[in-house]
Amino acid sequence: MNLKRRVWVEVDLGKLKSNYTKIAAAVKPANVLCVMKANAYGLGVRPYAMALASAGCTAFGVAEPFEALELLEALRETPTDRPPSVQILSSILPDEIAPMVKAGVILPVIDLATAKLIDAAAKQLKTVAKVHFKLDTGMGRLGILAAEAPRVIRQVKRLKHLDCEGIFSHCPMAYDPANEFTNDQIDLFRTILKDLAEDGITFKTVHIAASDAINNFPRAAKPPFNQVRTGINLHGSFDPNGRRALNVESVLTLKTRVAQVRELPAGTTLGYGRTWCLAKKTRVATISAGYADGLPLALTNRGHVLIQGHPCPVIGRISMDYTTVDVTHAPNVKPGDEVVCLGGTGKYAITPDDWGALKGTHAYEIICSFGNRVERVYR
Repeated sequence: MNLKRRVWVEVDLGKLKSNYTKIAAAVKPANVLCVMKANAYGLGVRPYAMALASAGCTAFGVAEPFEALELLEALRETPTDRPPSVQILSSILPDEIAPMVKAGVILPVIDLATAKLIDAAAKQLKTVAKVHFKLDTGMGRLGILAAEAPRVIRQVKRLKHLDCEGIFSHCPMAYDPANEFTNDQIDLFRTILKDLAEDGITFKTVHIAASDAINNFPRAAKPPFNQVRTGINLHGSFDPNGRRALNVESVLTLKTRVAQVRELPAGTTLGYGRTWCLAKKTRVATISAGYADGLPLALTNRGHVLIQGHPCPVIGRISMDYTTVDVTHAPNVKPGDEVVCLGGTGKYAITPDDWGALKGTHAYEIICSFGNRVERVYR
């Protein structure tokens, strides 16, 4: 059956690779780790990883084991000069350790007990497990507390089946260039590194910067730091509060089709709650996408879509499956016509950042919200 989906998101893999190249150039000589968690934020880890690996990415990060295994499988299908690494950036549970060690995934050491479990699994498997120490320098979520880090790391370094190749931390305020908390974290991290170096303990990979810090705190991408992590910037989006130092482009276009076009009389109310009343006779199109497809309810009566290049205001409350728009200025619209919900060019272009601002959130939530009936199409 050759049916076309009603809603689809087009991902421009060429722009994705270009964004990676721009980020890599901006932080050079630091390496770039591409964050692929949650199925590359819902956009498809396999095509994302294959495109990024072909562009030169050699390090990838995920949140949990199933993501790691899926990513490894995708990377095996991508011919590269240097096999990329896959790292779990959050935590590892006891029953997950042995399978991940066997798979060759880089694991986080968040405390001494976890390190001992990883060491025991590696010993049983007759191998050496690669690990990165995860420090809590102020995130308050996971990791070795900064005050305890030198002591714990010295103890872990005595374990014989671990390759303690890396150390990293995470910043909760890096989206705000005016807030000194991130600089304090960087200074604290550097102090820990200096303390450890007095005993000859150094690391191949040292990283604290994610996308926000790359844009707002360039020192987080300079020695002693030699790697950065990026997720949202790969998609061409930014946190709404910080700088936009990187010249990256949005890789996404969310599209649907027109279901019906009607001319409705003045006084007609639209949608649940009757939140819009037509002041005059109006041509109204109903498009085949709603909040189940990722359109935020916050677009109600204030967003717009593009039809035939014309901005068409959203009128009436967003429904689960449909949205009504004013097509007065797009007179030739008919059922089946393509609608751009996110994307486009010029002054009427719509980005995930725009929707994030309307919703009072950020682009991550927008990108992760596309429903499972939204087809992913790669260009």
